[in-house]
Formats: sequence, structure tokens, C-alpha cells
Amino acid sequence: MEYDTSEKHPLEPFLPEKARLLLLGSFPPPHKRWSMEFYYPNLQNDMWRIFGILFFEDRDHFLTSDRKAFDRDRIVEFLTGKGIALYDTASVVRRLKENASDQFLEILEPADLGVLLRRLPDCRTVAATGGKAAETAARMLGCEIPPVGGSSGFEFEGRDMDLWRMPSSSRAYPLALERKAEAYRKLFDRVFSAR
Repeated sequence: MEYDTSEKHPLEPFLPEKARLLLLGSFPPPHKRWSMEFYYPNLQNDMWRIFGILFFEDRDHFLTSDRKAFDRDRIVEFLTGKGIALYDTASVVRRLKENASDQFLEILEPADLGVLLRRLPDCRTVAATGGKAAETAARMLGCEIPPVGGSSGFEFEGRDMDLWRMPSSSRAYPLALERKAEAYRKLFDRVFSAR
């Protein structure tokens, strides 16, 4: 079945005042797959497990007590304290199939990354969480598409910055959770040890 309707991004950008890292996905999954009203809401997505492993040595740290959803309040409190902003590289998309796969996502309107970065004056690092997000971000930021786990430099209004390409946190991406976490550890070590 083909889908031919456009979909506007359902969430506002999450931009903590002192954010040093902007994490960009492609676009949220269909709402029926959400376990909370926030980014990476699908229980089958490992983003919050990666964060749990790296910052709390507990892959389930951000799950609710019944383990049926991610705990939005705990995630927001953590991201705000750590200085991590979130949005996606697309503001309007068309799903060619009713799933969350980037392969079937047509970007109709990319996000305005310039607007986001101007609101994040302390940010020097942008990280794309997957191939489509990395390709879209690199095109908009005017830099090379980095290799998975690597970065490319770019300049934004006098700021020297880096775009990182991270492995997708989707379970469809064929890499073990622990290996994904190690790739993200390299990013977080770079961003949060460089004070």
C-alpha cells in the first residue's frame, strides 16, 4: 500500500539553553508506535538504552517501572542537565510505506538547521543518528558526509563545528546494542570532556 500524504513534524525542537550537542534523527515513527510524547519514542528503538548504558551502566535506566514505555520526564531532566538538544533533519515528510524506515521516507521540507544552531550558541557538535540524517545534515551544513562513527568539520557563522555520523539506534540497523553504545561513547567523550 502506498501512502501519499505529507506529515508535519509532531514535536517542537528540544533545545536546552546550554546545549553543547545537537542530536538529529530523520523523523519520528508513526504515532501508533510511540510509548511517550518525545523523541525516540518507540520501545523498539535503542537510543535511550544507549544513553542508559553509557551514563548509568543500566540499559533500562530510562524505562518506566512497568517497562512499557520510556520515562519522558527522566529523559528531559537528564538531557537538560547534560546539555543535549534534539530535533530531526526533516520538518515535513511523506511516508512511502507506513513504517519508520528511512528507506521509505521522502523529505519534503528539511529542517532549518541554521535557526536551531543560532538558538544554541554553546553548541559546537551536531550528530546525525543514521545514514539519511547524516546525508541530509551534511548537505545543509555544507560538509562531507562522515563515515559511521566519524566526523567532518564545518563552519557556521564563525563557529568551528563538527558533524558526526552515528549508527542508527533502530533495531533494524544490524549492529549489537553494545557496539552502538561504544560508537556513541566516542562522541560523548569528545563533546563532554572538551570543556
